[in-house]
Amino acid sequence: MGLRGKIPLFAGTSGPLAAAMLLLLATCACSGRGGGQAPPSGGGIPVKVQVAEPAPVSETSEYVATLKSRDSAVIMPEVEGQITDIYVHSGDHVAVGAPLMQIDPRRQEATLSSQEQMRTAQQANVALAQQQFDRINGLYKAGVVSKQDLDQAQAALETSKAQLQSLDAQVKQQQVQLHYYRVVSPRDGIVGDIPVRVGDRVVSSTLLTTVDQPGALEAYVYIPVERSTQLKMDMPVQIVDATGNVLAQSRVTFISPQVDTSTQSVLVKATISNNRDRLRTSQFIRARVVWGERQAPRIPVLSVITLGGQYFAFVAQNENGKIIARQKILRLGQMIGNDYVVLDGIKAGDKVIISGTQFLTDGAPVMPQA
Repeated sequence: MGLRGKIPLFAGTSGPLAAAMLLLLATCACSGRGGGQAPPSGGGIPVKVQVAEPAPVSETSEYVATLKSRDSAVIMPEVEGQITDIYVHSGDHVAVGAPLMQIDPRRQEATLSSQEQMRTAQQANVALAQQQFDRINGLYKAGVVSKQDLDQAQAALETSKAQLQSLDAQVKQQQVQLHYYRVVSPRDGIVGDIPVRVGDRVVSSTLLTTVDQPGALEAYVYIPVERSTQLKMDMPVQIVDATGNVLAQSRVTFISPQVDTSTQSVLVKATISNNRDRLRTSQFIRARVVWGERQAPRIPVLSVITLGGQYFAFVAQNENGKIIARQKILRLGQMIGNDYVVLDGIKAGDKVIISGTQFLTDGAPVMPQA
């Protein structure tokens, strides 16, 4: 029925109220003819889909590990005494044999001087015994002295020589001992922390400093004993930062045959290349142990929806002859290029909707497009 057919209903109404009602009716009639949008042919929302392709996914676990240097020398004194000089600072590059510290050598120098004087005196005794032997030997040949006198002179000479050799050995020992009062670097490297100061008295167990060579480090990873049966030599190990970026690649080089009784864990070592010096000795880092690989589907990043910290995606499914969108809860893994690896929620071969997801609800009809 047109507008004219409805006018007589308001015949009893006059004034502004009748005019307002007529305007409202005219508006509704116009909107009913052309204001709404017709649904697309086929009765579904046009969307683009992409088949979830399988991709290899690593099964990993992360643990806190400690880095230790494979080329670090701990410097301790060989002798006791007071430090009189320190020639280096922490961080200095030193060559093998470079002096690091000086321990007061005066007492040792006095001992060495005394031994050298005793050796000098004994050298004089040996010279005298040699002269005595030569004299007795000449007299013996002339028949003036007996064979016994010659034997006694020879014995005295041999005794003097033996005493001189003993003193020579003692002097050399004291010279070596004096050498220890100057602490030198056993290798090329970088000087570490120096906890001692000039004037400190040190003993053979005192830590003076360390000398480290830049290069390879060793990661000490403690694996829970429950997973120790899965450990194998040459297993991949990745050193990662706080954001998960891989800093270094390595493999297991040592598996301890014993369990740490205090932590119920097994020690695993992995050699880490440190060519760029991005890692430091005694640093705590994250070590990612790769247990193996399996196949998991990959889906585009644009197809993933985030709601309240949960990840979702829509999959086009054929149900009773109709293509509808089904919402799937996802558990995502690492990102490869512009794709997410899906650990759970979607299987390989599913048709993932990658466009128009903001207009979809679970069970909405869709029309997949090429």
